[in-house]
Amino acid sequence: MQAPLTPKEEAFLNYWSTNRLRKKRVWYQLLVGLPLGLLFGVVIMVNFYSGWYKRADMMVNNQRFNPVVLYIAVIAIAVFMAVFSKKFQWDQYEQRYRELLFRQQKNENDAANAPTNQSNIKPE
Repeated sequence: MQAPLTPKEEAFLNYWSTNRLRKKRVWYQLLVGLPLGLLFGVVIMVNFYSGWYKRADMMVNNQRFNPVVLYIAVIAIAVFMAVFSKKFQWDQYEQRYRELLFRQQKNENDAANAPTNQSNIKPE
C-alpha cells in the first residue's frame, strides 16, 4: 500500500486538471514562452555583432551578407525555443499528473478492496 497523496500533490492534481487543455495550445505556449525565446535570440544577435569572433565580423563586412536572413533566422530560433520550452514543460507536468492520478486511483482501489477486521463469526 502506498502513502496517500500529500496536500501539495492534491493541489497540483486540481490545478492541472483544470488548466492542462488551455496550456496545451500552441498559441498559448508561444505567447508565454516568447520572452525566453527572444532573450535567446538577443544573445545570438549580441554575440554576432559584438566583434569578438573575427570570422563572424568578416561575414558582416562581406558585401554578400544579407542581414534580413540573420533576422529571420533569429526570429525562427526564438519561436522554436519558445514553443519547445513550453511544450517540454507541459509534457513534464502531464507526466507528473498521470503518475499522481494513477497513484490516487490505486490507493482508492486498495482501500475499497482491503479486508475489514470485522468477522461474521460470533463467539459462542
